[in-house]
Amino acid sequence: MTILHDSYDVRIKQEPVTDDESRRPPRQQKSFEPPGTNRRNPRDREEKPQQWGKQTEKDKPKEEPVEKEKPNFGLSGALLKDTNTYKGVVIKYSEPVEARKPKRRWRFYVFKGEQELPMYQIHRQSAYLIGRDRAVCDLPVDHPSCSKQHAVLQYRLVDYKRDDGSTGRRVIPYVIDLGSANGTFLNNQKIEPQRYYELRENDVIKFGFSTREYVLLHEDSANNVGPVGNYEDDGVEIKQEPVEPTKK
Repeated sequence: MTILHDSYDVRIKQEPVTDDESRRPPRQQKSFEPPGTNRRNPRDREEKPQQWGKQTEKDKPKEEPVEKEKPNFGLSGALLKDTNTYKGVVIKYSEPVEARKPKRRWRFYVFKGEQELPMYQIHRQSAYLIGRDRAVCDLPVDHPSCSKQHAVLQYRLVDYKRDDGSTGRRVIPYVIDLGSANGTFLNNQKIEPQRYYELRENDVIKFGFSTREYVLLHEDSANNVGPVGNYEDDGVEIKQEPVEPTKK
């Protein structure tokens, strides 16, 4: 059997030879991977998804809690000079927000050894400045060991719990030393400066090295009403003091 082959005239297109590199097709570059890359784990090479939009509160890093500033009863520099000046003298003390005038009529009975000195009525104001500077102090003390502004008797409205578990409010006297040179003594114990100390009936206060003793009593002390912690100041009846006629 004879197989006949058809012949075909095939023409081959000749392209011009050129040295122009711009007309050559680009070569595919192999990607370089650093040693140690695991081809079998493509997830290891995946980058973390970027977050778009506004950051929410949950996404923000947690900040460490900042410790609150503790109360400071010391001087406040230039601010104190502008707001607490009396008769041209800078007062070292500012009353707290809980300052109140007492309803009970408290008194200072003053003794120098066996000698009884004039009594001080200390219920007409919410605070009494004690010191050697008579121009600004409410209760002057003339002993040279006392500072010009030595201490303060301060009445404060505070909360307390009754015996039945309920709560109430009352005005209680406190004493605070203003950083005096020779200190303030409560019942012969030196108190820390710039700190309030609660006072009770029959407490004895001394300032510096003065021998004068200031005994805290009130109008009902002779009737044995009890210590300051056993009554509620809000329920005390206010007695009106007689008004002296003005002299013409």
